[in-house]
Amino acid sequence: MKIHVVESVLKANDAVAAAIRRTLQQAGLLALNLMSGPGSGKTTLLEKTIPLLGPRHPCGVLVGDLQTTRDAERLGDLAVHTTQINTGTGCHLSATQVAEALAGLDLQSLAFLFIENVGNMVCPAAFDLGEHRKVVLLSVPEGDDKVAKYYTLFQQADVILLTKVDLLGVLDFRVDRVREDLARLNTRAPLIPLSAKTGEGIDEWLAWLHAQRAAIVAG
Repeated sequence: MKIHVVESVLKANDAVAAAIRRTLQQAGLLALNLMSGPGSGKTTLLEKTIPLLGPRHPCGVLVGDLQTTRDAERLGDLAVHTTQINTGTGCHLSATQVAEALAGLDLQSLAFLFIENVGNMVCPAAFDLGEHRKVVLLSVPEGDDKVAKYYTLFQQADVILLTKVDLLGVLDFRVDRVREDLARLNTRAPLIPLSAKTGEGIDEWLAWLHAQRAAIVAG
């Protein structure tokens, strides 16, 4: 019975996600689901990214957290639309929550929609939110063993951002170990070493974003 219940929940979520994806496609924007453990730098990345995309590429942000509006407050002055979704005890966003948040947005006015998922390396991987691309962050302080430990998350990634690389000289972290693990799990997604503090990797990240949006707009 438990298996049937889980399957039912996922099927219902996937149906809503498919409808969201159709709506976003019609609006001509690129939607990205940002997933990672807590503290990997998702909000900081968006604080850096949104101003660099500039007024020609207006952004909307949906921020998922168990409690508080602190991350949304940080992004409120940067994005055209910022919506906080508090999940209470929920460890991930669902497609239904995203659909409800999108109902209040002018999607036609946006070029990018960033969905900052709840900080968790397990639950978010199972739920499609209707996004076009999945962005997975791994920070240097988290350790170089996370790809192997949380392989389901990294298998699904369309791009993997190795954040806080300015700490590589301080912490014991083997980038080659991460690359070796990814070579066994996901050779499709590029790995972009990135530091929001120094700016390393930001240009490559922006180029990836623009290429993905061009692909969505084209078709």
